[in-house]
Amino acid sequence: MERLAGKTALITGASRGIGFSIAEHYAREGANLILTATNEARLRSAKNALDEFDVEVTTITADLSQANDIDRLFETAIAKQPNIDVLVNNAGIHIGKPFTEYEMSELDLVMQVNLYAVFQLMQHAVRHMQKLGRGKVINVASTAGKWESPNQAAYNISKHGVVALTRCVALENARNNININAICPGIVETDMISALDKAAEKIGVSADELRSTAQERIPMGRFLEPEEVAHIAVYLAADESDGMTGQTITISGGMRMA
Repeated sequence: MERLAGKTALITGASRGIGFSIAEHYAREGANLILTATNEARLRSAKNALDEFDVEVTTITADLSQANDIDRLFETAIAKQPNIDVLVNNAGIHIGKPFTEYEMSELDLVMQVNLYAVFQLMQHAVRHMQKLGRGKVINVASTAGKWESPNQAAYNISKHGVVALTRCVALENARNNININAICPGIVETDMISALDKAAEKIGVSADELRSTAQERIPMGRFLEPEEVAHIAVYLAADESDGMTGQTITISGGMRMA
């Protein structure tokens, strides 16, 4: 039986990585999809890759660094597929550097995409879900939202904010049949891991050396695969998780335990 049959999910950052893996697993479980990302060509490729599934797939390009574009995104999504049962806030950016070297424009950008866009989309979605009388919100945060790391001040602040936002809005809507939870992945094999390669250049070691060092810090000795995060996202969107809200689920290969 398809666990998400009859549901419609809006997924940000859905053209690749964790977002696309979530979209693929949702489609396999029968959910109709609204996929959004900044790159139209990648979105088109993502949609084509989902053709094998008998579900409706809508794509909308949007720049989550622009508040007006976020409003347009949700309005367009509702016009295309009127009942949005699940929101997955997955899009994010990372700018890593020593604290004293950040430009305020860099902090503004990270906060806008990683936190303010999540806040704004949640407002739209929760209002909509309150009218529907049901809903699921899944915020893809990070272990950086629960534990601090050097040279990641902007990213850490933004992801801590997502975790706090998840809990606050979950409390307010616990009796509205709306479940709001967060997933906190550790290091995942996605395009964002290219940040490790850039970091390697800065400290004068090879990318392979830095990857090996990072993997040695993980008890399981490896990075996560996107589908491992997607499996949790399926559970949080399905009826089985109806009793869960305000939770942050850590998946990190044992690197972080709580």
